[in-house]
Amino acid sequence: MKGVFTILKRFLPPYKKYGALIFIFNALTAIFSIFSFVTIIPILQILFRISSKSYYFIPWNSPDMSFTKIIQNNGYWYITHLVENYGASTTLLGLAIWLMIITIFKTGTAYFGSYFLVPIRTGIVRDIRNQINDKILALPIGFFSEERKGDILARMSGDVDEVERSVLSSLVLILKNPILIVTYLTTMLIISWELTLFVFILLPVTSYAMGTVGRKLKQKSLDAQNKWGELMSQVEETLSGLKIIKAFNAEGKISQRFRDGNKKLRKITARIIRRQELASPLGEFLGTLTIVIVLCFGGTLILQGRGVIDAPTFMFYITIFFNIISPAKEFSKSAYTIQRGLASMERIDEILTAENTIVEKENPEKLTFEKQIEYNNVWFKYNGDWVIKGINLRIQKGKTIALVGESGSGKSTLVDLLLRFYDVQKGEILIDGTNIKDVSLNDLRSLIGIVTQEAILFNDTFFNNIAFGVEHATREEVVKAAKIANAHNFIMATPNGYDTVVGERGEKLSGGQRQRVCIARAVLKNPQIFIFDEATSALDSVSEKLVQNALENIMKDRTTIMIAHRLSTIRNADEIYVIHQGTIVEKGNHDELYNRNGYYWKLCNMQINFQ
Repeated sequence: MKGVFTILKRFLPPYKKYGALIFIFNALTAIFSIFSFVTIIPILQILFRISSKSYYFIPWNSPDMSFTKIIQNNGYWYITHLVENYGASTTLLGLAIWLMIITIFKTGTAYFGSYFLVPIRTGIVRDIRNQINDKILALPIGFFSEERKGDILARMSGDVDEVERSVLSSLVLILKNPILIVTYLTTMLIISWELTLFVFILLPVTSYAMGTVGRKLKQKSLDAQNKWGELMSQVEETLSGLKIIKAFNAEGKISQRFRDGNKKLRKITARIIRRQELASPLGEFLGTLTIVIVLCFGGTLILQGRGVIDAPTFMFYITIFFNIISPAKEFSKSAYTIQRGLASMERIDEILTAENTIVEKENPEKLTFEKQIEYNNVWFKYNGDWVIKGINLRIQKGKTIALVGESGSGKSTLVDLLLRFYDVQKGEILIDGTNIKDVSLNDLRSLIGIVTQEAILFNDTFFNNIAFGVEHATREEVVKAAKIANAHNFIMATPNGYDTVVGERGEKLSGGQRQRVCIARAVLKNPQIFIFDEATSALDSVSEKLVQNALENIMKDRTTIMIAHRLSTIRNADEIYVIHQGTIVEKGNHDELYNRNGYYWKLCNMQINFQ
């Protein structure tokens, strides 16, 4: 129950008014149910002459009898009076109409009790998904290098659905079933406290027996959700690497890997379902057993003339008690569902409660860029290994620098640190003497435009992809940026021009076309600092030359950081820094470095030999 209240405490407050309405209508449902059951007694006792006892009206304020007994007596007196004056058939018709009216109210209030549950159920699911999505956007990139994309998708879909069912069960558990059970038990106490005391002895025993079935369900559910996350990750990997899978004839291997995981998931799920399905028959059996014991105990007393209530009232008592069984059974079912939901909530909380290591200063300093960018003794490690080791670097405003080195040397990490995708562990990065940790992320990233080696496009139009991140961009501005990036011509060749949808991840375009759209996006942003991380690697020689010529005009008044291997890209850089195993081993312009016959010379010759 603690877990139930934890979930509701977190997500229910915005929907308190709906919770209050659910409580009210469920309480009315319970009351109208009692009124409908009460009709059984006069039908049995008066109309079918089970009892020949005579009744007379007792004043409501009579001190000689309890108010409950007065209500019962005067009710019987009124029914007897109707039979004597209008006949049994007319009285029966009147009772039937009364029963229908009460039933209409009962079913109506029950409907509204469920009706107002819908905004809570759908609203909480919406809120959880919004929180997950916002958290994904807020978390640093380093978090997702450890969490698989497919597993995150599984948590946002399957786990949220489980929590939805859990929340629904929790609300029924708290706002409906207790009301019904308390109302029915109160009525039973009024009818006969002796029999009800006997019932109180039986119920805990049966409840304990039902509860033992679902004790291990939470852990089993957690295992199932983790396995489902693994399968979703495999599917995501398959979709991303489909070309490689087919090219290496690895369909069979991938298929078998998925089948093995799916088989394990099936076994875990089967155990969960079997345990969950046991709830209903076990609950029904134990409930019926309890009713049989009460029926035998109370019936024996009545047959022996030692009953504390008469036969018709005992039948009414049994009817009330029988109606307690249904919400009691729902308690056990809800308990199982809640355990699954709590297991899913643990997985969701791994994302929602993940620490965001990129922390913004409460009162950030104003950022200006008039002089230089400085890397002062910068160290950074990833997974325990230092990938940047004591880097010292000065980038003057308006200059173009190039970072070169073999793959994994730390070139891309240096620009990631400047954008605060990660934070340095030692040292500092300054812009005009201000530590980038002391300024807002929005100001910092607004200063920079980046084009990465992987062309990232969204399933949207050319216009929206180029204008991404730039509010109120005009058509003329977008077209101008596209022309600079040598993208305008092929965009206009598509069916709808700039309104053509590029497909998921730009699947309808070639690699070079995707990259040029990304370059246009960076150009439109009009940043003071350009970062090109292997930005022209996907372009053919002709397109690269056209784009390079256009970018040179843009870069004249911009500070540019280029990460590239091609000599044609970095030859004209003001300064080239050679990175090797996380340190700067050489720096200078192209001619200086090449004439040294050092590490840069080796890189250049290797490229020439492979061309």
